Amino acid sequence: MGKGGGCFPSKKKQPTVASDQAVTIVERNAPLPTEEKIEGSEEVVEPAGPPVVETKVKIFIVFYSMYGHVEALAKQMKKGVDGTDGVEGVLYRVAETLPSDVLEKMYAPPKDPSIPEISAAELVEADGILFGFPTRYGCMAAQMKAFFDSTGQLWREQKLAGKPAGFFVSTGTQGGGQETTAWTALTQLTHHGMLFVPIGYTFGAGMFKMDEIRGGSPYGAGVFAGDGTRQPSEAELSLAEYQGKYMASIVKKLVHT
Repeated sequence: MGKGGGCFPSKKKQPTVASDQAVTIVERNAPLPTEEKIEGSEEVVEPAGPPVVETKVKIFIVFYSMYGHVEALAKQMKKGVDGTDGVEGVLYRVAETLPSDVLEKMYAPPKDPSIPEISAAELVEADGILFGFPTRYGCMAAQMKAFFDSTGQLWREQKLAGKPAGFFVSTGTQGGGQETTAWTALTQLTHHGMLFVPIGYTFGAGMFKMDEIRGGSPYGAGVFAGDGTRQPSEAELSLAEYQGKYMASIVKKLVHT
């Protein structure tokens, strides 16, 4: 104690914490601020739309068959079409023009009820069409010609213009019109502005085999019916299935171009 009984502070300077340093420490140890949620600021999630359904390319296989030979090719052709991803073959027959009593006398078998008849107006729904018919003196049968004759309104409006199409045929003999039956039918496609799709020689070695009798040509698949008792051979059915597959590939390219 000094004189006068008073107390004097020590001359030694006490350590102090700088104010700015203290602020720094507080800031470092402070909890991170959280974002304030504002009412109505939540992210809006759009409702999921309906699933996208891929529409298949449709190839109509339209035919007339009296004794079943052309129909056999048509069914085999559908296998080739359906075997192509994204493409579907649909079988149709054209209307019969002969009365039932005449068909009975000609020993024509009954029609397959599972294959519907087609109207001319329905052709516009197809992306591509394969027409099949037997020959009558080197030209298409009257039943198929009658069907084409019913397409007048479609021709007038050019509803089939640009639509790809092909042919397959049946003849009684080797010289009965495997080629002429197809090329005489080209006039129908031409007036409609349709695109003829022949198979050419794309079938490869099978087009050049000479070890058996078979129908078919660069125009399309074919079958020899003989007197009506001969059924399509494996070679003829193979060519028909190939034509279906080939047509499907061409139409698919055109649709997706």
